[in-house]
Amino acid sequence: MSHARLIDSATLHARLDAPGLLILDCRFALDDPAQGQRQYAEGHLPGAHFADLERDLSGPIQPGVTGRHPLPDPDRLAQTLRRWGLDDDSQVILYDDGPGAFAARAWWLLAWLGKRDGVYLLDGGFAAWRDAGLPLQREKQPAVTPGDFEGRPDASLVLDAAGLRQRLGEENLTLLDARAKPRFRGDVEPLDPVAGHIPGAQCAAFTDNLGADGRFLPADALRQRFAALIGDRPAQDVVAYCGSGVTACHNLFALGLAGYPLVPLYAGSWSEWITDPSRPVATGD
Repeated sequence: MSHARLIDSATLHARLDAPGLLILDCRFALDDPAQGQRQYAEGHLPGAHFADLERDLSGPIQPGVTGRHPLPDPDRLAQTLRRWGLDDDSQVILYDDGPGAFAARAWWLLAWLGKRDGVYLLDGGFAAWRDAGLPLQREKQPAVTPGDFEGRPDASLVLDAAGLRQRLGEENLTLLDARAKPRFRGDVEPLDPVAGHIPGAQCAAFTDNLGADGRFLPADALRQRFAALIGDRPAQDVVAYCGSGVTACHNLFALGLAGYPLVPLYAGSWSEWITDPSRPVATGD
């Protein structure tokens, strides 16, 4: 059974008063890290807590060692989630501006810690909620009764740089890069000091998981998309990465919608890979 689930704005609006509901606002902008916090203050879904990508959903950067968004310490993350009221049986709703990349990072972190049931992405995100004319709240969510969620990281969902390097060239490996084609090819690189991709990877831009309306494609369309990339190789040998371990989670969520199992994330991704000049780099298609 897939752990990737969507909820639409109308259904969520009808459930706002449900007990045990936790809503996280994950809005963020890579070129303006304070933007999400400002947007939250200007208006957010009723009852939502703000989950900051860099402060809450990532760990500290170690220059020359880690990528731009290292995984957070699991105990610290679990403590933050409990502070927001997360219980083992909570229903969790995650949203960002709309595309879902930052919300998917929160979804993956919850799955990593073992919270895989009752977690939903708001399809279309804040944009869909706003466009539906549904209510917004400006007040910061007050402190709540701490939850009882403990969480234990699942090591099988994470691949480190050394492990990935050992697997390069394996016949069964499907390595999916969630960045846009120009960055994958190395034509441009707006965020990192080295352009290109990990050898053997395929470009699987996360934006192609979405339709023109900004919502996820139907499950059968996603299945066709990933089947074309995976081919005859085993689904369990898929590994996802991106620039810093964020948008790759969008592909992992979309894989789940398409019926595929949870597969590993190379969490450090491109921005970590290039910190060691001995690691191979490819450009072009």
